[in-house]
Amino acid sequence: MLEIEKKLKGYVLTTAEILYHLPDYPDFLQTYIWQEYDLAPKYPTLHKFLDFWQRELDGKLHSVRFASNKLIYPGEIRFASGSYELH
Repeated sequence: MLEIEKKLKGYVLTTAEILYHLPDYPDFLQTYIWQEYDLAPKYPTLHKFLDFWQRELDGKLHSVRFASNKLIYPGEIRFASGSYELH
């Protein structure tokens, strides 16, 4: 699906800051930034990624903070009333 199609279907750009414990040094935290289009308010893509992380990766999750913003609103898209050509 194209980016504009996702936006028009209600997807929002979601950014997550994931803090996790380093496998070899569990007292230290590392940051990972994840960004993807997802459906608010349930965020299935983020949940799928976090489930994968817990199942497959060694770094134990410490915390996850996320934010999302709708980048395009339906009222902002209008059909062109004319066409202009230069040269």
